[in-house]
Formats: sequence, structure tokens, C-alpha cells
Amino acid sequence: MRDKIVAGNWKMNNDLAETEELLGKLKMQMVKEPEATVMVAPSFTNLYPTFQALKGTSVIVAAQNMHESENGAFTGEISASMLKSVGVNTVILGHSERRAYFHETGELLAKKVKTAIDNGMTVIFCFGEELEDRKNDKHFDLVEQQLKEALFNLPQSSWKNIILAYEPVWAIGTGETASPEQAQEMHKHIRNLLNKNVGKEVAENTSILYGGSVKPNNAKEIFAKEDVDGGLIGGASLNAVDFMAIVNSF
Repeated sequence: MRDKIVAGNWKMNNDLAETEELLGKLKMQMVKEPEATVMVAPSFTNLYPTFQALKGTSVIVAAQNMHESENGAFTGEISASMLKSVGVNTVILGHSERRAYFHETGELLAKKVKTAIDNGMTVIFCFGEELEDRKNDKHFDLVEQQLKEALFNLPQSSWKNIILAYEPVWAIGTGETASPEQAQEMHKHIRNLLNKNVGKEVAENTSILYGGSVKPNNAKEIFAKEDVDGGLIGGASLNAVDFMAIVNSF
């Protein structure tokens, strides 16, 4: 049985006071144990306060990025061991914003993924196409290329630490959303790629999240699709009521 997961990516939002306020509201909304695994990814400066605030809950704290090196002269960067030292064992890698604004390549992401896995961390690996790719009917090929570059050289044993997050870039922060049918079509394609390149067991057991403007009013329909195992949520995760409505959509 694949894990159902809803992860909130808070991006570069919320100072410490705002983070503490959001966490308080989030805990108030959790009146029952969710069916899905819940994760939140605050900024680096708020990782430890978030970890402390969520002790005693089932919510997992994730980082939004990390460096591929164990340590060294990389001013401003954060290592896997630094994250683990503050209770963070999950990291988002490959987000479209990191690829677009910080020019992260498949080669670099392969190194980051390997470092995270070597440190026993769980990786939420993001990938997906731009609008132009979809218009040119290249979206399936692009997704395959992104997975191949960063993940398909991993041994099968590493896949227990991998969560996939398909994010159609044209549906992030635009208000546009892939239809549930489009999401399912791509998620099935991804699962077929896993079966072909890694193996049936990995294909059947790897959770694939959808990340593209999921809201309370569309989450239930999207999550009902056979190969959609949850969501990587952006803007809606900054509102505790909306986020928990999405969490409870299973």
C-alpha cells in the first residue's frame, strides 16, 4: 500500500512570528489523526522552531533544499548533516523554481539526491514540464529525461527513500490546474517509467504526488485518481484551514 502524502511547501514566506502563528492554527485544525502523512517545509531559519512546535504530532518537517556537499566553503548553503542535527530528515529537491531561478541541472540534482540518500534522508523529488513542452507534445519525453538524469541510476534499495512530485510548471501559482484526467495520465506514465527502468516493486510502492495549484475545491477529485498519491501544496498550505481541508480530502 502506497503512502498517501500531503506536503506543504511554504517557500520564502513567513518570518518566525508568522510561522508560529500558522503552526498554532494548523494544530488547532488537526482535530483528528489524518489518513494522509502530513509534511510542512518552512524556510531554513524556521526549521528548528517548526520541529520543536510540532513535537507530539505526526507532522513531518521537511527542508526546501540542501547542498550536495557534506561540508566546505559554500557560503550560504546548508548540508544534510546540518538538517539532520535540527530534526529534519526530509528534503525537497528539484523544485521547478530551483531549476528555473538557480539553474539547477539534472546532473547537479543527481548529486544532491545521492548525498541525501547517503545520509539516510527522504527526498521529495520534483519534476515537470513547462507550458511550451506540453503544447509541443514533449511533456512525456521531458519528464522521462528529468527522472533519468537524477534518479534512474539509483539502486533499488534507495527508492524506499524517494517520493516523487510531478509539477506541471504551467499550473504553479498561475491558478491553472491540470485536470484530474491530465494528472492521472501523467502519473500513470511515471509509474510505467518506474516499472520499465527500476522495477515493478518500486513502481507499485513509490508515492507520486501532484503539485500544481491544488485547492480544497479540487483536491478530492485529483486525489481520487488511481496513480495520484497526494499533493505538494504551495499557496494553499499557507492557510491552515485550506491546507487541512486538502489533507482531509482522502
